[in-house]
Amino acid sequence: MSIELGHFALILAFAIAVVSAVGGLALWRRGPRLAQVLGQAAILQFVLVALAFLALVQAFVVSDFSLKLAVDNSHSLKPLIFKISGVWGNHEGSLLLWILILVLFGALVAAFGRRLPADLLNLVLGTQSLLTAAFAGFALFTSNPFARLPSAPFEGTDLNPILQDVGLAIHPPLLYAGYVGFSICFSFAIAALISGRIDQAWARWVRPWTMLSWVFLTLGIAMGSYWAYYELGWGGWWFWDPVENASFMPWLAGTALLHSALVMEKRNALKIWTVFLSIITFSLSLLGTFLVRSGILTSVHTFASDPTRGLVILSILAVLIGGAFALFALRAGALRQGGLFAPVSREGALILNNLFLATAVGAILVGTLYPLLLDALTGTTISVGAPFFNLTFGALMAPLLLVLPFGPLLAWKRADLLAAAQRLVGAAALTLFLTILISALGGVSISMAPIGLLLGFWVSFGSVAEVIERSRLGRIPLRDSLRRLIGLPRSIWSTALGHLGLGLTVLGIVSVTAWESERVTTLNPGETTQLAGYSIAFDSFGTVAGPNYMAETGFFTVTAPDGGLANLEAERRIYAASGMPTTEAAIQTYGLSQLYLQLGEPIDDTHVVRIWHKPYILLIWIGALVMSGAGVLSLTDRRLRVGAPRPSARSLPEPAE
Repeated sequence: MSIELGHFALILAFAIAVVSAVGGLALWRRGPRLAQVLGQAAILQFVLVALAFLALVQAFVVSDFSLKLAVDNSHSLKPLIFKISGVWGNHEGSLLLWILILVLFGALVAAFGRRLPADLLNLVLGTQSLLTAAFAGFALFTSNPFARLPSAPFEGTDLNPILQDVGLAIHPPLLYAGYVGFSICFSFAIAALISGRIDQAWARWVRPWTMLSWVFLTLGIAMGSYWAYYELGWGGWWFWDPVENASFMPWLAGTALLHSALVMEKRNALKIWTVFLSIITFSLSLLGTFLVRSGILTSVHTFASDPTRGLVILSILAVLIGGAFALFALRAGALRQGGLFAPVSREGALILNNLFLATAVGAILVGTLYPLLLDALTGTTISVGAPFFNLTFGALMAPLLLVLPFGPLLAWKRADLLAAAQRLVGAAALTLFLTILISALGGVSISMAPIGLLLGFWVSFGSVAEVIERSRLGRIPLRDSLRRLIGLPRSIWSTALGHLGLGLTVLGIVSVTAWESERVTTLNPGETTQLAGYSIAFDSFGTVAGPNYMAETGFFTVTAPDGGLANLEAERRIYAASGMPTTEAAIQTYGLSQLYLQLGEPIDDTHVVRIWHKPYILLIWIGALVMSGAGVLSLTDRRLRVGAPRPSARSLPEPAE
């Protein structure tokens, strides 16, 4: 019965979304009364979709195999956490999770947007309801998650074994929160184009939603990268897979949108560009949805292989994205340009930042879609892989990283570039010293490594230059400097931390690329091998039973260069329901570095063992966490949580009806 109730709740949410979309977009001039109704409807949509989602979760938890989705993606022996994550480990369930997050953001706008102008709020909620109606309709008419079977089997066929992992329980919700969060920016852009209301208050409201979505997307991409690193067994953290690219492109566009909205908020400039970025960022998120569910890709990331569904999604995207850009073409010319500024200024630096980021998005988009389009149009199959993306993306990011530390030190409107450079002398000296020292001591296996180190250290040290400058550290008594540091606005700290996190990630990427070492060998129990100063002894081999799998386990002892001992277990699992094998790597952390060990298939009674030493690889994900923390810190700054100014005590007379 709960399945039917969940299905009915989703149908009712779809109907309310349709009515709200029509009312919000057609009657947006009706003012506060309509805003109140649309706000209540947005909250009701969230409640109904949440009920539908909980009904689906309940069916998976109790192993209700009368539900087709549970039969195809669950098994009674699965641990509880993987029963729950199995809800979104498939096309239909993940789409319902997408809709749940979409209506959640709509409800949050309704709850926290009461101080917005009523006409703008009506248009935003109307656009959000339009998106909800489109995706809820797609779920109901082509991808119904509540389909029943005429006779329930005794057992399910289980979820793909590589998805039965804690990382995949966390990664999709974080990623979807980032994707869907940008729908708020999209809705505000549509509202601005229709109403013509776009000013600094608009930017102050859009930027926190952009930041929140960017934080979730950063965490989602980082979690997905780490999952692929430890779960797939090949030791790589990024493959430039088309679906990975589909998540990275909105991240880059969202980063550009954050900086563009900052210029608009501070200087009331870049209005048209900010609106355009709001549309393109969510459009890229929708593109990722299409790639995952269209059936045109074969990947561990994809959910569906039904071309009919892909055509329906493509039609939805064509209407939503095409309509948005058509509206932009019609209305953008009517929007006023903002204030003027000199090329050498903080505004100029942020525009340069946007230029590089937008070009990077274009390069990745071409490299991702060109092989697919060529195959569809001519039948010719080509591969655009890591060499292309590394070269083009690296060439675009290097100059961006070089100029990045200058931005926070430049004044608004007009700045002195020489003065900013003088403040970075210390950071430059420290950068050169450490780059030369590390390159000389560690040796370099690729020619670009010193340049990468130089850029990573430069961004990291340059990120704190503004903080040091504002605290006047070393020029006034230490107690006074500390007092000034404590009193700095959180936005300054968040900028410094965000750039520091980026620098740490660059350092991690360069270090593991330049100095990673690998050994592939065959071992029997009792034998030992060496790698990068570590001694790896194969102690024994046995079979271990898991809750829903059998594992062939190798037990190893690792002796570190300093004499420390660590016991590792690497497994090859065979899942009972599907018979599919998976590899569970053994990973031992030493500071910021890791020793990565994978047990391969046996050959003539010996075992293939692959071992990697990955120096400073944890900096990649630590940097992502620092960037996300910077975003959260920025959101705690009250100035970024104000979407519209609070009405003064002397309220102005209301306009005549």
